[in-house]
Amino acid sequence: MAQIATKVLTAHIPVELAAKVDLWAERLERPRGWIMKQALAAWVEGEEEKNQLTREALLDIDEGRVVEHADILAWAESLATDTPRAVPDPRL
Repeated sequence: MAQIATKVLTAHIPVELAAKVDLWAERLERPRGWIMKQALAAWVEGEEEKNQLTREALLDIDEGRVVEHADILAWAESLATDTPRAVPDPRL
């Protein structure tokens, strides 16, 4: 099995958070480093997804796929009624 290159990162973590990490490491019978790696990987994945969604949204705007503010307000206000409107379609 090929070994993955690694790099040590250092961060100051609040004591309460570190205690929770230690608790989960004990519960899962995993080293603290494994917990930290999982958490950091999930955070990076979330940031990458937000970045991709932002780029897609900006492309929609550039291509004119937008919903008018008034249409969004009318839809949102209708959600509190007995007859909510359908989600507005973007205008092309």
